[in-house]
Formats: sequence, structure tokens, C-alpha cells
Amino acid sequence: MRADRILLAHGSGGTMMRELIEEVFIARFGDDALLRMDDAASLTLPPGRIAMSTDTYVVTPLFFPGGDIGHLAVAGTVNDVATAGATPLFLSVGFILEEGLLVADLRRILDSMADVAAEAGVRIVTGDTKVVERGHGDGVYINTAGVGVLRDGVDLSGSYCRPGDVVLLSGTLGDHGVAVMSTREGLSFGTDIVSDAAPLNRLVGAVLDAAPGVRCFRDPTRGGLASCLNELATASGVSITVEEDAVPVHEQVRGACELLGYDVYQVANEGKMVAVVPADQADAALAAMRASRYGENAAVIGAVAEGPAGRVYVRTSFGARRIMDMLVGEQLPRIC
Repeated sequence: MRADRILLAHGSGGTMMRELIEEVFIARFGDDALLRMDDAASLTLPPGRIAMSTDTYVVTPLFFPGGDIGHLAVAGTVNDVATAGATPLFLSVGFILEEGLLVADLRRILDSMADVAAEAGVRIVTGDTKVVERGHGDGVYINTAGVGVLRDGVDLSGSYCRPGDVVLLSGTLGDHGVAVMSTREGLSFGTDIVSDAAPLNRLVGAVLDAAPGVRCFRDPTRGGLASCLNELATASGVSITVEEDAVPVHEQVRGACELLGYDVYQVANEGKMVAVVPADQADAALAAMRASRYGENAAVIGAVAEGPAGRVYVRTSFGARRIMDMLVGEQLPRIC
């Protein structure tokens, strides 16, 4: 690269764009399908049904404790595909780069994407790059799409929760939202709080192996656990009660939320998974989560009941019960 910053000419379709693609992108995403430089990747899929998801990432700042926008983009899309019970295989990536972005920062983001893709066992097979004028792109935006193959017989849905089912959470709440917010606002909490962004496809696979009757998985991203559970309760026409003392939360995150007036149940997560399973498979599912790399703090946090439909409650440590509301408005904008 002759330039150390992104220029408008890098999006022109000419020699400078070719240089950017070959020396920056291809150097990190050297998949065989991508190396052909065709307008579409030609791929061989295993037999069976596919699951597909797409997402766009606009987080600010681009780098935060525990990750960056590239790490987030790959992990988030892998997790979305995995929630269907699929094995993620292929990703596409689209970049909108702002004029003036440091090429060194772009390389750092791409290195993160390549590392997470390798960890998750997925291939980045096609992509696109556009450049916008300075002041119109906030550094970089990333769009991803993921494709995976579903296991035979697996059919998961948020509408399948039934009374008597058990709700599991794979780890501590609120880490990502608080990490991004603390960096953005220049806050210090005395102890490092880092984002939980991580690919959870292998954790999901382990739970499916141990508990084949799983009703659904859901990653509690924007809107946090509160929005996630309210969506499930509404889709299934059931109620869900969460035991406050059972929900794992780092003390630093809890303290930050109390200080800033945030409800930890509404704070975003990017490396946690909610699973709803039949009660007789809950122990097996929990053991599988805890044996996985990102599930050591997994816990059974609640249960499903008949009604009232669409209502989610929290039972406090004092035995009282309150409603767990969905997030209204924008608590932490530009969080993912």
C-alpha cells in the first residue's frame, strides 16, 4: 500500500482499489473462493437445509476492551446462524470505509476478523468495499452474511417454549455494553471490564448433542436479556420467571449499571447464549455449556409457565416479583 490512509480513490474501481483488495483484504482473507476474485463465490454445500443470517455493524468506538468491530462482526453473524441449530460455514463481508481511515487500523480489524473466523471454523468467501467522503462513515461500517447447514431433524424456534421448560444462560450479563460504554465515555471502574464478544457455534453444538430436545437458542444482543426473553414469551404465548440470584453478573458490571442507572437485564451482550430446554434435559444442557470454552459461568436462570402470555418476571432475592420490561428507546446507541 502506497497510502497510509483510505482515499476516495480506493473505492474507484481502479488500480488503487485493486491494490487495497490484494494487499490488505486478500492478504488476510486468503480463502480459495475469494482468491478467484469473481463477482460471486462458487461453493459446495453439504446436503440438507441451510440457515442464513445477515447483520450490519456500526459500533463506536471501533476498538474497545476485549475486541473491535471486526471481531464483533464475525462472532455476531456466526452466533446468529448457530441459534438456528446450524453449523456456520461461509461468510460474506461488505465494508463501507470512510476517507481518512488509517490503513493500519483497517489491517487490525481484518486481522481480528480472520482470527475469529478461524476459531469458529468458517470461511470468508466473498466481499465488497465502498469508500465514502470524510465525515460520512465514522471510520468503517461492516455488513456480514452467514450461511450454515442445519442438522437433520433440528427445528428450533422462539415459538416452541412450553410450560415447565427451563431457561439457561451461558455466562455473565452486560459485559459488552459496559465495556463499549466505558471506552466511549472515558470512564474507569477500577477493574478492567472487557467485551464478551465470541463465536458460540461450538457451545451451541455441544448443547444440541447433550440436549436434543432444545426448544430454541437466542443471543441477547441489543436490548439484552430483557428483550430476548420478552420476545420468546410473546412468540410462545407463555410467561417466563427469572430468579434474580441465579443470573451471573460480574460485580464490576453490576456496579457500573447501578452508578449509571442502567438495568443490567437490558444491557447488550455479544458472547452469551440463552437456551430454553425441557426440564428433564436441563442438567445435561448446563453441563455441556459449562464444559465449553465460553460457558464456564453458565447457569439455570428461570422457568417457563403458562401465563399470562408474553409476560416476563424477575423474582428478587427478597421473594418479591416484578416485571422485566423490554428496553424502550435507545439505552446505548451504536453498541454493535
